[in-house]
Amino acid sequence: MFDSYPKNAEEMVDTQISNRDIFDQRVIEAMKEIPRDRFVPEKHRLLAFADQALPIGKNQTISQPYVVAFMTQALKPEPHSRVLEIGTGSGYQTAVLASIVKSVYTVEVIKSLLDRSRTILESLNFKNIFYKCANGRSGWKEFAPFDRIIVTAASNDIPPELLEQLSDRGQMIIPVGRQHWSQELILIKKKKRKITKEKLLPVRFVPLVKKS
Repeated sequence: MFDSYPKNAEEMVDTQISNRDIFDQRVIEAMKEIPRDRFVPEKHRLLAFADQALPIGKNQTISQPYVVAFMTQALKPEPHSRVLEIGTGSGYQTAVLASIVKSVYTVEVIKSLLDRSRTILESLNFKNIFYKCANGRSGWKEFAPFDRIIVTAASNDIPPELLEQLSDRGQMIIPVGRQHWSQELILIKKKKRKITKEKLLPVRFVPLVKKS
């Protein structure tokens, strides 16, 4: 049953990502280098390189590899970029970003997930990631503004705090829509405090959780 699935990251990218509309070589190379199986719970390891989302506990998921690639490419991160990530989750998207940009400030509301992801990321020798357990809707004001913001959970709206923390000429990508429904992936650009929004594609993400 599992014989038809890719067996490693390079095969995953060659068969499921680079032959589609993913052309940013930095994204492609990062995803070939990062061992996605390290971020997947043991019981799902045989599916680690399949192009699908997988549960990681606490009603959260590791995103489909294609969606990770698409969101990263659409964000157009630069080598000097400081990126705010809302929803550390498995840590896989964090790793992809950290392979490309100067620094990633990642916020996760569920402490056990953040601790697990941090352990994995540090074992992979990432030194440019900063971690915070908090409500993602509030962002990370102390280190704002950010050149790029990526939200990896669905929100009913676009949190105004995140827009405030986005730098001039910055970009943010976020899935917007109701829980249990298909959402729209929105690319936001900010220039001289003017906000533009572009719908990219329908997606389905777990909801952006508020800290109790």
